[in-house]
Amino acid sequence: MIFSLQEILFKRVRIYAALEVELVYIVWFALALVALVSEMARGIHSIDNFLVFRGVFTHVWQEKNLFNFYPEEYDSFNNYGPAFSLIIAPFAILPVFVGCFLWGMANAASLFAAIRMLPIKQEQQVIIFWICCIEMMTSIHSVQFNPMLTAFFIFAFVYTHRGKDWIATLFIAAAILTKLYGVAGLVFFFFSKNKMQFVLSFIGWIIALIVLPMAFSSADYIIKTYGEWYFQIIKRNQQNIDNSVNAGLQDISVPGMVRRIFKYYDFSDLKLVAVAGILFMLPLVKNKLLYLVSFQLRYLALVLISIVIFSSAAESPTFIIAVSGAAIWFILQKKPYHFWVKALLVLLFLLTILSPTDLIPFYIRERFVRAYSLKALPCLLIWCCLVYEVWQTKLSKLKPV
Repeated sequence: MIFSLQEILFKRVRIYAALEVELVYIVWFALALVALVSEMARGIHSIDNFLVFRGVFTHVWQEKNLFNFYPEEYDSFNNYGPAFSLIIAPFAILPVFVGCFLWGMANAASLFAAIRMLPIKQEQQVIIFWICCIEMMTSIHSVQFNPMLTAFFIFAFVYTHRGKDWIATLFIAAAILTKLYGVAGLVFFFFSKNKMQFVLSFIGWIIALIVLPMAFSSADYIIKTYGEWYFQIIKRNQQNIDNSVNAGLQDISVPGMVRRIFKYYDFSDLKLVAVAGILFMLPLVKNKLLYLVSFQLRYLALVLISIVIFSSAAESPTFIIAVSGAAIWFILQKKPYHFWVKALLVLLFLLTILSPTDLIPFYIRERFVRAYSLKALPCLLIWCCLVYEVWQTKLSKLKPV
């Protein structure tokens, strides 16, 4: 009788767990659907980012300058490299709203698939989905590339972990040639069990992704465009920094916090980024830890947070990348959770995830969170925790995943 009762309770627990998994999956794609439909319902100007992305393909095809202003096509500017034309091509050739809808859903689906592939338990994946779903919706509202870019980093990590470096390096190369800070994915080289394969396949993919757009444009145009992209990145970086004077939508970063809180607009990012880079890289000399999943996952989280909080290009929709890293950090913490772990999670929800929504009063959202780039603060605190963990981690103290 006791055995039967235990068996019944165990089956019920399993059923509830299965229902929660299905629920979070439904919620994930429902939120993406709501975000896309609501934006497209507002008209063509509400999907301006997709129009910019679409223009990358058409302008490469027509061999036009990728970084000029085209007011007859869209309201903003392009900052992506010509390799992005390969990623956006399947969506750019479709009617605008059809392409936009499929683009948004592809972004949600790619991040969903990436999280499902992480070498962690299913219940840990569910926690990551719950933490990230609102931030994913925020990014989808802007029909941004950031959820897919997050997936690229995770795919690169997963395939390196599986020993399939030739696939992993494809995603790293695509990230770099699309948004330059994809270079952070090269840290997964340290986790590779076949480093020569990693290096050679990376070089091969870089060459391939540079050459492939030449098939529908020309070699001279592509080479010239990469030169123009370099100057566009420098120009855009300075614009983002200058934007901080008026508490603009970009520079939601740690350097942006320094500029906006202390009114120190001449602050140089270089020294801060250099110090962060040293703190980030030095623990990688712990050779005995390099192939342990718990240690590697912490570095994946560090990569995802670092590329956002130390970038002047960071804006609200970019934070799906950093929040994904923060969620990975959370599932690596020991249970029962310490008070400070719970406090950081609450702060992450209040300042980072919910701050762009109407749940936070407009006055607080504009006069404090945006004015001082406070959306980056919880991610910075979690980044510091991760740095401490990888510095202090000992083989005997690693929590099993």
